[in-house]
Amino acid sequence: MSESERVDIMLPFYGREDHFRDAVASVLAQDSDRWRLVIIDDAYPDRAPFEWAASVADSRVEVIRHEVNLGINRSFQECLERSNATWVTIFGCDDLMHPRYVTRILELAERYPHAGLLHPGTEIIDAEGRPTRSLVDTAKAFYRPRGPKPLQLSGEDMAVSLTRGNWMNFPAIAWNGELARRIGFSPGYDVVQDLALALDVCEQGGSLVLDDDVVFSYRRHATSVSSWKAVDGSRFVEESAYFGHLADHFRARGWRRAARAARRHLSSRMNALTTVPAALMGRDTRGAGVLLRHALRP
Repeated sequence: MSESERVDIMLPFYGREDHFRDAVASVLAQDSDRWRLVIIDDAYPDRAPFEWAASVADSRVEVIRHEVNLGINRSFQECLERSNATWVTIFGCDDLMHPRYVTRILELAERYPHAGLLHPGTEIIDAEGRPTRSLVDTAKAFYRPRGPKPLQLSGEDMAVSLTRGNWMNFPAIAWNGELARRIGFSPGYDVVQDLALALDVCEQGGSLVLDDDVVFSYRRHATSVSSWKAVDGSRFVEESAYFGHLADHFRARGWRRAARAARRHLSSRMNALTTVPAALMGRDTRGAGVLLRHALRP
């Protein structure tokens, strides 16, 4: 492994200040110094988090603030464009890196230098930082590949695994920088952009390496973008359109198993069904209708 190899940690921010400060602190606490942190404030209404981040006295930390809100997809794309390291992590502003995160990523990189993405072991925490496990996480665990780790997937096997049930925790992933920058995020997506990029990497010949060494805490809470877009049904409108596109694309490519998994997208439909009670409790009958149509359609 080259001594110049490092991890660019790109942190798009729009959220709770306390979670954000903890996320930044977890980067500063890494036991390896082979990282760079770039914080991109997407015009969050309160300037206090940006001002705090700008005061961090560490030459490896760069802070940028947008004049207007660009949204998730464009901010993620900017993260790729501003990166230049061999490996790139698009870190969640409410998540936590364990002190060995960078070290473990570089260990995996040395073993799998040509991988497309490295997925380290993760744990799930709630809004207060306590270990938790939701129905979504139980489903993800069911679809997550089994067997000795690290485990490497590629080609149609990788496409089937991710399409059948997107078990990844996106903010934990370290992407092959050169490959991810060349491909970029597909425009127009606010929910499936991580899955879309992973499958695009797969089609370009990149592999996915899955590890069990837990070095990352993924925070799941009701105010996250994925959570509120699930309750109002909008995430499933996007998912339905994307999986329909995938089914056609995989079929044309000759990946029949992947096309079948995309056409069925059972895990997405099950996730929608389990969200219906929350929509009804919030008196969102329109959202409940969207969820039911997605879950129960033939």
